[in-house]
Amino acid sequence: MSGIADPRLPAGAAVRARSERFRGGTLGPAGTVAAVVVAVAVVAAVWPALLGGAHPLAVHPSDALQAPSWRSPFGTDESGRDVLARVVAGTRASLLVGVVATLVGGGVGIVLGALAGLGGRFVDAVVGRVTEVAFALPLLLVALVVIAVTGPGPVPAMLAVGFATAPGYARIVRGLVRTARSSQVVETAVLLGRSPAVVVVRHVLPAALWPIVAVGTLGIGQAVVWASALSYLGVGTPPPAPEWGAMLADGRTYLQTAPWMSTFPGLAIVVLATAVTVLGRALRRLGVAR
Repeated sequence: MSGIADPRLPAGAAVRARSERFRGGTLGPAGTVAAVVVAVAVVAAVWPALLGGAHPLAVHPSDALQAPSWRSPFGTDESGRDVLARVVAGTRASLLVGVVATLVGGGVGIVLGALAGLGGRFVDAVVGRVTEVAFALPLLLVALVVIAVTGPGPVPAMLAVGFATAPGYARIVRGLVRTARSSQVVETAVLLGRSPAVVVVRHVLPAALWPIVAVGTLGIGQAVVWASALSYLGVGTPPPAPEWGAMLADGRTYLQTAPWMSTFPGLAIVVLATAVTVLGRALRRLGVAR
C-alpha cells in the first residue's frame, strides 16, 4: 500500500527502499516548469538585487506613474518606485509567510492528527469535533480572529494562516496514521508498550513522510494566497515594505490610470501559487507511483 512501510522491514530500511524506487520517477513537463518557477522565486527571495535591479524603496516623485518601458519593465507607482524591483523584493515576504505558515499549520496538524489516530475513541472524537468546527468557519475568518488577538504584522499573519490551515493537515495526518497503525510494525510497537511519541517518530512518520511533504507543498501555495489577502486587507506586512497583497491594495486607487501597479503583483501571486500547487501535485503523484 502506498505510504505504508513494509512490515517486514525496519522503518529506516523501508524508507531507503522507497527512496531507491523513487529515483526512477520524474516530475513531468508541468512539474518541471513549476519547479523552475519555484527555483526562480527562491533566488528572488534570497538575492532580490540579482533580478530586481533598482532599490524597491527608492522614491523618485518625478517618475511617478510611468508606464512600463525598457527602463522600468513593470512601470512605476505613485511615488516613482520601480514596480519590478518591488515585485521581486516582495517575493521574500510572500514566500516566507507561505513557508512558515505551512510549517505552523503542518506542525499543529501533525500533533492533532497523531493524537486522533493513536489515541482512544474519546481523544479521536474530541479532535474530530474541533476540526469539524474549524472546517465550518471560513479560513479567512479564522485568520482574522487570530489577527484580532495577536495584532497585525507579518509574524501574526504567519501564525494566523498557519492556525487556520491546521485542521486540514490534522484530518490528513489522522487518516495516514490510522492506515499506518494497521501495519504489523506499529501494532507490535503498541503491544510492546512503546509510548505514542516513540511510535509516531520511529514508525508512523517515516511511513507517512512523503504524503505529508506533498500536501505541505500544496499548502504553501494556499498560504501565499491567504497571506496576500491579509496584507490586502491591511493586517499583514505594513507599508512601505514591498509585499504583493499590499501592492494590490495600493494600486486600487490607480486602476484606471496605472493598472500595472496591481496587474504585476497579482500575476506574481497567481504564478507562484500555481507553480507551488502544480509542483505539490507532481510530488504527490510520484509518491503514489512509488
